[in-house]
Amino acid sequence: MSTSSLQERALALVEEGFRTLPERYLGAPAGFDVTYHVRLGDIGHTFEVRCTEHTARVRKGISARPADVVIGTDSRTWLRLRAGELSAVEAFKERTLYARGILDQAVRFEGLFSLPDGRDPLMCVRDVEVGRGRTVSTLTVGDGPSDVLLIHGLGAAKSSFFDCAAQLAAAGHRVHALDLPGFGGSSKPTTAPYTAPWFAQNVIAAMDALGIESTHLVGNSMGGRVALEIGLRHPDRVRSIAALCPAVAFVKRDFHPLVRLLRPELGLLPHKLRRGIVERQLWSMFRDPDALDPSMADVVVDEFQRIYGSASGRVAFYASARNIYLDRPFGKGGFYPRLADLEPPALFVWGTHDPLIPPGFSKYVGEALPSAEQIVLDGCGHVPQVERPEQTTGMLKRLFARADLSTRSRRRFAPAAASDADAA
Repeated sequence: MSTSSLQERALALVEEGFRTLPERYLGAPAGFDVTYHVRLGDIGHTFEVRCTEHTARVRKGISARPADVVIGTDSRTWLRLRAGELSAVEAFKERTLYARGILDQAVRFEGLFSLPDGRDPLMCVRDVEVGRGRTVSTLTVGDGPSDVLLIHGLGAAKSSFFDCAAQLAAAGHRVHALDLPGFGGSSKPTTAPYTAPWFAQNVIAAMDALGIESTHLVGNSMGGRVALEIGLRHPDRVRSIAALCPAVAFVKRDFHPLVRLLRPELGLLPHKLRRGIVERQLWSMFRDPDALDPSMADVVVDEFQRIYGSASGRVAFYASARNIYLDRPFGKGGFYPRLADLEPPALFVWGTHDPLIPPGFSKYVGEALPSAEQIVLDGCGHVPQVERPEQTTGMLKRLFARADLSTRSRRRFAPAAASDADAA
């Protein structure tokens, strides 16, 4: 079959897939109105899909209406997505799909439509209520019996865990990646405290809304600190904790008086960060620059600038950063004395070339919690789930298996509850 014939057949299949999208539309939140442009590079066609609360409209080509999101892929990947043979996060991991625009809406696209045979989509994005009008944007992928919850770091969003989410879902877990309040697609209240306990409270509320009784927690940087806080406050909800370069309390705080004087409300003043500054900061977190796909770097920088461009996003960023630095290390209520009481099994992963949280912090963690497993990755920076995805996912799977086995053993050998007759 000639190349032109193959392209014609691919175009016919693609057109049929787009034609059926409106009848498979599952609806969207109230007020939703997003225009998607889906570009299929191999056949040279773009389709416009406009989704509102109750309807989806499709046209071949584009109208004068600007796109909120541009999704680029090839016809084969698109047909596999529509058939439910792979999810968007898997396609993203394979680098056969890219997105531009509002990242949260791009990720949401797949979950807006049922699969051709009526099955539920392989992944979905939901805005769950966590109290007082606040919502947390959550991505769920996979349908395994064991839940895993992924928590991003300062200035990041759930996109920092896409590769990890895809691998863990393929391994049989039901994986949830969320945007903490103040970040990504979640609410950004300007008067919130943005402390570890406050973040922990919101994550527990999100778990309740998602019907998660207990979960394995994975957190990077600030997300690792939040995961540990959840483990300390709600050990019954946590099966295990993996803290990837966690933002634990700084021991030397030479600028403590100055930082205390800096107010997050300064973020209300209009200003921007130049793109070059954001790019340099992002790349500095990686020891191996080849580990970060340049197209993904563009997505991350675009998303950071979009969120930082809002006053509420800047306030959340400054307040969170300030609280990380001011976290008390020792003394009454200090982080390390509290860490000694952590009950769930824990894994701490550090990078030898982490410019933000150096592996020297492992000394203080080891003194407070000698039962925790600690691993130092040679030649790795601050984001091991991106820089060393296979190695990091392997460590996570081993941790989860050990924790689940330990839980089953405790249940098997736990004393049986006294019967009514015994009680009498």
